[in-house]
Amino acid sequence: MDAIKQVIDKASGTSEGASAAAPGGEKSGSGEFAKPGEFPIESQVDRVVGIQDDMVKKPSPATVQEGDEDFTTYKAAKKLLGKKTIVTGGDSGIGRAAAVMFAMEGADVALVYLPEEQKDAEKSKQLIVAAGGQCLLFPQDIRDEQGCNRVIESVVQAWGKIDVLVNNASVMYSIPDITDITTEQFDRTIKTNIYGTFFLTRAAVPHIPKGGSIIVTASQVAYAGPPMLVDYSMTKGAQVAMVRCLSNQLLSKGIRVNAVCPGPVWTPLQPAAMNKDQMKEWHNSPAPIGRIGQPSELGPAYVFLASQDASFISGQSIHVNGGAIVAG
Repeated sequence: MDAIKQVIDKASGTSEGASAAAPGGEKSGSGEFAKPGEFPIESQVDRVVGIQDDMVKKPSPATVQEGDEDFTTYKAAKKLLGKKTIVTGGDSGIGRAAAVMFAMEGADVALVYLPEEQKDAEKSKQLIVAAGGQCLLFPQDIRDEQGCNRVIESVVQAWGKIDVLVNNASVMYSIPDITDITTEQFDRTIKTNIYGTFFLTRAAVPHIPKGGSIIVTASQVAYAGPPMLVDYSMTKGAQVAMVRCLSNQLLSKGIRVNAVCPGPVWTPLQPAAMNKDQMKEWHNSPAPIGRIGQPSELGPAYVFLASQDASFISGQSIHVNGGAIVAG
């Protein structure tokens, strides 16, 4: 019986060697998810983007998938062996989870991120290389059309093709009143989330072979309409529409196009978007499942859509949102 218990403990991470989950001293091995009230109320709202490495409470290493941010519990099956992939916003959060799991599945990954996110990008690269993948780093603001073209050209020059493009990078700002949304903020949100997605996709499509996949990180807000995220929700609705149109356009070329629509997930996007009062409200209003999600819980959805397991799926949105029922 002791031997069986040791096997169970090792699989669930409850053995004595389980490492600390966060700067509070709690253990990651229990597989417990953070509940409302267990997060420090932090904010990086004074920055253009959030930096995961600077978060007080980093995306939890206590999840089922993510062990000490090395993703040691994720069971890869070489679903993307030899694939060449691009993940925008792959420096942290959901993008990092997708990128690392792609590498674990046998893919090489190019990361696109803002120069301010270099520290996080280097961490993602370490995880990708440790998983056996090649990693290219591109510090590039995707609002820049020519910069997006250069990224695609560089990846094609290095690898010859692009099997999977993940348009994940976005910015978000929580503003309760539309009259307080500045033209500068509106411009940045629209150009990052819509222009950037369009620029990279347009440049990449000629280099995506039959069997390739485009994945867009949209959001449940496109369907739910939160009052404080007007401009962000507008862009996510546009992305859902783009996925549907582009799927109808590219299926004849053998390229599938889908979206992942996250619910509330603990990434650097949130502290960069909300002040401490808004963060407190957000943490205390979790998904129906009773908690905020973790990036590692989103990564497998990207692996699925990128792989042949999803060969009959295109033009769809997968809602990984902790149980919220939304139309579409």
